[in-house]
Amino acid sequence: QVQLVESGGGLVQPGGSLRLTCVGSGIAFSDYDMGWYRQAPGEEHDLVARISSEGSTTFLDSVKGRFTMSRDDGKNTIYLQMNSLKVEDTAVYYCNALRVNNGDKWDYWGQGTQVNVSS
Repeated sequence: QVQLVESGGGLVQPGGSLRLTCVGSGIAFSDYDMGWYRQAPGEEHDLVARISSEGSTTFLDSVKGRFTMSRDDGKNTIYLQMNSLKVEDTAVYYCNALRVNNGDKWDYWGQGTQVNVSS
């Protein structure tokens, strides 16, 4: 059974920091591209950051320079370090594991963790 479990969300003031963690099980973690998505009420489900199985990263323009993403395949874990948080970063953040190989696709999601940025 595949599981992706996020943690690290919470309430933080604007300008503060949080680190989100996602631990995976039931998959060959190192074979997967891993992503963080977020969804605010009434908003689209946006890709925030992605790290490929080779370790290259991409970021949503609005978080560039503030968020970093890393992975530790030995621990089946990815991290999203969020600094200089803004009110507009408030959302539920979801962990995603994606693998595409020879036309087959494996796509898994976590349950989400709530991030609230408010004074």
